[in-house]
Amino acid sequence: MNASTKISATATVDMDPEVARGLFEEGATLVLLGVPEGTELGIDYKSWQVGPRFRGVKMIPPGLHFLHYCSCNAPDRGGETGPRTGLFLTLKPREILLANWDPKVEDLDFSATQNEDEVGRVRAGLRDLDPFLGPYPYEVMRKWVSLTDKVNQELATRLQPLSGRVCAFSDVIPELQLTHTKDRDEQNLPRNDTECQSMREGLDRLPRMKPREGTELRFSPIPRQNYPPGATPAQITQCSLDLSYALDSLLEKHHQQQPLNVLGELQFAFVCFLIGNVYEGFEHWKRLLALLCRSEEAMRQRRDLYLGLIAVLYHQLGEIPPDFFVDIVSQDNFLTSTLQDFFQFASGPGVDGTLRKRAEKFKAHLTKKFCWDFEVDPDDCDPVVVELPDGVTLD
Repeated sequence: MNASTKISATATVDMDPEVARGLFEEGATLVLLGVPEGTELGIDYKSWQVGPRFRGVKMIPPGLHFLHYCSCNAPDRGGETGPRTGLFLTLKPREILLANWDPKVEDLDFSATQNEDEVGRVRAGLRDLDPFLGPYPYEVMRKWVSLTDKVNQELATRLQPLSGRVCAFSDVIPELQLTHTKDRDEQNLPRNDTECQSMREGLDRLPRMKPREGTELRFSPIPRQNYPPGATPAQITQCSLDLSYALDSLLEKHHQQQPLNVLGELQFAFVCFLIGNVYEGFEHWKRLLALLCRSEEAMRQRRDLYLGLIAVLYHQLGEIPPDFFVDIVSQDNFLTSTLQDFFQFASGPGVDGTLRKRAEKFKAHLTKKFCWDFEVDPDDCDPVVVELPDGVTLD
């Protein structure tokens, strides 16, 4: 979904001279040495193919950014592109970050940034290095800010993997080390030296995998129980229809000091998917969005949160090509059914007038842009299945 061009010493950017002067004087610089020619590298919402003279990116506006890259084989070796790797960076005015490409792991090593003498030499020679630095793609700045304006440095650090890298493909290892047949026997698992009798048996023999420690995204877990301890069957049903209890539980546990940070988490997950190509980001975005949209009481109590949610969704859905919904979001009609619940609750009693009007305008916008019909309710008569607590039965 990102634009892909050639980044080299001759790269230019069309911007106001005053803005260009300000970014030249106050902007941060990423000095990236040894990146192989042909590597796909980008920052925020744009990527390029690295040219032979590339040494980094200059004139970067201070603030949060997402640097991402894919290693590529040489054309004579097939030219295949590897999975995308990215990292969130919060840059200060005139800051210089120095990284060297490590060919063994095909990744950037930022340890040189800790060497003040080396960074000082780079700063002193920045004028000579300038012709080899590509300018920040300022034309995508407004778009990037609209997608990440709720994400601060503290939140990004807390959500991204401990490794500091957001990887499109998870680094996984077996849950159990079963090197020999006797290891499987000790765990009462099917042996691998006999023929499988069914697909299910074959799948059962595959090792169970888990993310390598430190590589998983650290999203706030969505509560599995929607109702409070000791809830009656009637309360369980109500909490299954209105997810406000589960939302309040998540906010209290993970965003107690700043509840609006949940919108930053929604944006973080979306960027990880849209730009980082991490499908787990989409799954969390989907679950978190469903929790927010189906919390009727919270909508009456948390006006600012839901005004912010509309703004976040407006920019997110504006960046997704229409055919994207056919490929992914249309599965089980997730997005339209989720937003349908949201618009229904937003028009209910006790909802702030400004929020109600904003929701009506957003609904009209989506109806016009995507031709979605939020008035049809095919599941209106479907039964609601709820889980009863242990020991509770219905006579």
